[in-house]
Amino acid sequence: MLRVMLEEYGLEDAEIARDTTFHDDLEMESIDLVSLSGSLREHYGDRVNFAEFIADLELDEIIALRVGQLVDYIVSSLRATES
Repeated sequence: MLRVMLEEYGLEDAEIARDTTFHDDLEMESIDLVSLSGSLREHYGDRVNFAEFIADLELDEIIALRVGQLVDYIVSSLRATES
């Protein structure tokens, strides 16, 4: 999903790793996170609630948010719905 978004911005060569930050490394703004949230909802439905995840973070934590943190949240959300 990130790769598709980045291609739309002409950043198809951007490296994405667990420690990649959305803000500093990928230059994503809050509106981009809203778009990502929509993509996650379309793909996972109610099993992954990105808005709820972000709501629990302080502004500086959102700015420093890393891809690995989101991946961990998605994995834990999916595991929780399997039980």
